[in-house]
Amino acid sequence: MDLSGFLAQLLNGVQYGLLLFLISSGLTLIFGVMGVINLAHGSMFMIGAYLAFVVAGWTGALWLALPAAILGGLAFGALLEAGLFRRFYRREHLDQVLLTFALILLFEEGRSALLGNDFHAVPVPAVLDFSVPITPDFAYSAYRLAVMAACLAVAALMFLGIERTRIGAAVRAAAEKPEMVDLLGLDAGRIHLTVFAIGTALAMLAGALAAPLHSVYPNMGDGFLIICFVVVVVGGVGSIAGAFWAALLIGLVDTLGKAYLPGVAGLAVYVLMAAVLLWRPAGLFARRA
Repeated sequence: MDLSGFLAQLLNGVQYGLLLFLISSGLTLIFGVMGVINLAHGSMFMIGAYLAFVVAGWTGALWLALPAAILGGLAFGALLEAGLFRRFYRREHLDQVLLTFALILLFEEGRSALLGNDFHAVPVPAVLDFSVPITPDFAYSAYRLAVMAACLAVAALMFLGIERTRIGAAVRAAAEKPEMVDLLGLDAGRIHLTVFAIGTALAMLAGALAAPLHSVYPNMGDGFLIICFVVVVVGGVGSIAGAFWAALLIGLVDTLGKAYLPGVAGLAVYVLMAAVLLWRPAGLFARRA
């Protein structure tokens, strides 16, 4: 086995897993706190990627897309929660699923009308368009390392926010035991708005970061959404720590599987999910009651 090739795939798996964490952390909180199965979460990832394509094309500076994705995601998520989702919390899950499916169709039609249906490449920023020596015989993309660093920084901020702030404690309580929100006199509306806005912003940020690594194309969020549901199941619904470790695990299993066992790689993550559901239905990293 070629050591340089293995190191490349290992780092690719970690980078992919960290990107999955950005998307799945918002997904797991939205489902854990609000009880909403948000099928449109992948569309937020797509919107972030197209935002990076547009901003990079207009300004030549991809980095401007990152604060735009965060601030735009916060505003867009808050608007969606207050204008739409708030009216569906007490409705049947089927109604919620139909709402999010309708949003997927709406976003796709809007994307098609505004930007067409072509595949688009987003160039890596010139300042990061080089390779960093890891060993004497192996160098790795500086941009991929920067994406990993950005994802780790966001993860650290999320852990601090969840563990060290009052709103974070309220979100944690709501995610672990949703029925405690009313009993503790917490402001459910504020918690839901915060969670949905942050979840949307994280998905859009992930899309902006991923744009130079993947082609920007229609329905690109669908594949990421499916794999992120696997992350949520494996990590445990509502658990940020679970989403982090499960995303790394899934990223490594998927990447290394495609590199070394391509014949069964497509099944590997789903077999893992099935095994977790049989062994620990609450998730590998869910807190025990």
